[in-house]
Amino acid sequence: MNGDDTWPDAQLLSRLAKRRDALVMQAETFVRQHANSRCLPNGLRRMLARRMPDGFKYFNVGHSNLTERVLRSVQIAGGDISVMVHDVIPLEYPEFQRPGTVKPFERKLRRVSKTANRIIYNSSDTQMRTEAIMSRWGSVPMGIVAHLGAITSSTEIESVPSGPLPDQPYFIAVGTIEPRKNHGFLLDLWEKMGPEAPPLLICGRRGWNNEDVFSRLDHLPPQSAVKEHSNLSDQALMTLVRNSAGLLFPSHAEGYGLPPIEALSLGTRVLCNDLPVLREVLGTSASFAPVLDADLWLKTIKNWQKTSSAAGSDVIFDGPTWADHFKTVLRLT
Repeated sequence: MNGDDTWPDAQLLSRLAKRRDALVMQAETFVRQHANSRCLPNGLRRMLARRMPDGFKYFNVGHSNLTERVLRSVQIAGGDISVMVHDVIPLEYPEFQRPGTVKPFERKLRRVSKTANRIIYNSSDTQMRTEAIMSRWGSVPMGIVAHLGAITSSTEIESVPSGPLPDQPYFIAVGTIEPRKNHGFLLDLWEKMGPEAPPLLICGRRGWNNEDVFSRLDHLPPQSAVKEHSNLSDQALMTLVRNSAGLLFPSHAEGYGLPPIEALSLGTRVLCNDLPVLREVLGTSASFAPVLDADLWLKTIKNWQKTSSAAGSDVIFDGPTWADHFKTVLRLT
């Protein structure tokens, strides 16, 4: 589709399941209308053999549809399989996951290790961690690393729906409110700073296994410096990030880390946990502090608080682009 097109109305087949996102249903309808061929799940192998030339390329980039039926059908039909692995956090940090998701993820990864011709990794850190796990299973496909790009657009103050921006330097945290993202650490810091704390905007939907943090957010007094925002548009979120004194990212584990990349691309300073993957993708453009060193976090935040809201005007970040990503993928696959 080009920028002038609109999605078609969702067909009945997409509307049968309840509570589905309207854009997803419209996108599915668009794909069906433009598909060269379609089949029921048990007919996939025959359809591929009939319609696709030997050696065709299959890319799976989303950790979904990594079933035995799909991967074996592509393999038997003579397809070349590339699978993108974003992280192996469910296996390294099962305590952060939704109930019932760890074993299915492991089964997916085992199937990938047996059937993929190659794996596309979003970072060298993800490659190292994934291959260490797969080596225990006895099969490690060849791997390539292609950093993901960040998309940012021009931002306007008027796009913020929740009122005017704070009239003093403020900080922002972006991401689903779930245990791995470590929002409790930020709430602890703000409690330590007390009445002198600057505004902190926690932007993201509530996730899972995080009842203590949810309770703390629910019981914040009206005058609290901490404010929770969910369901912001991309434009509004970028406006808030761009005008902040800094993005705070104390995550325990990441496969890549898009929020700090997007913040740096907008010219905003970033303070993040000292994770190898973040050093890999952010280089020297971000500030790093281990979350075990709360005093260093407090010192940095207080220093940044003294500057204006246009905090990141001196940030220089030559980040990865989608053009570079696809050049790498298409050249090596």
